Amino acid sequence: MSDGNMSTPMPMPMPMPPSSNNQTMDDMAMHMTFFWGKDVILLFAGWPGTSLVMYILALAALFLLAVVAEVLSAAPKLKPRDSTPVAGAAIHAAVYAVRMCLAYLLMLSVMSYNIGVFLAVVAGHAAGRFAVKFRELSAVDS
Repeated sequence: MSDGNMSTPMPMPMPMPPSSNNQTMDDMAMHMTFFWGKDVILLFAGWPGTSLVMYILALAALFLLAVVAEVLSAAPKLKPRDSTPVAGAAIHAAVYAVRMCLAYLLMLSVMSYNIGVFLAVVAGHAAGRFAVKFRELSAVDS
């Protein structure tokens, strides 16, 4: 404290961990706007890769996950037969937990900002809602 200057030293930069697949920081840049293309990373490093077939399969998987999430959101609120209230609540809580896991995985996928992923998830939600409402309306008519 010779001159009363209370400046703190600048922190040292953190070294980057070694990359196992020789990617640079430019190769791993994350998109912050919507883009169209098959080269996207969804949920896990390396998935679906750079193959068009794997990209289409990933879109189909996201579509089906969105349909399942919608179907689970409209599950009947009935108490299972011959079960205690605790068991019935546990079953409903488990279904809710699965639905929330699916919803968060779909949200993280959409955050890739890939237009194809966005359209697949929205179309899956719409198809799932259509299936649920069609079933409900068919039951009312009969």
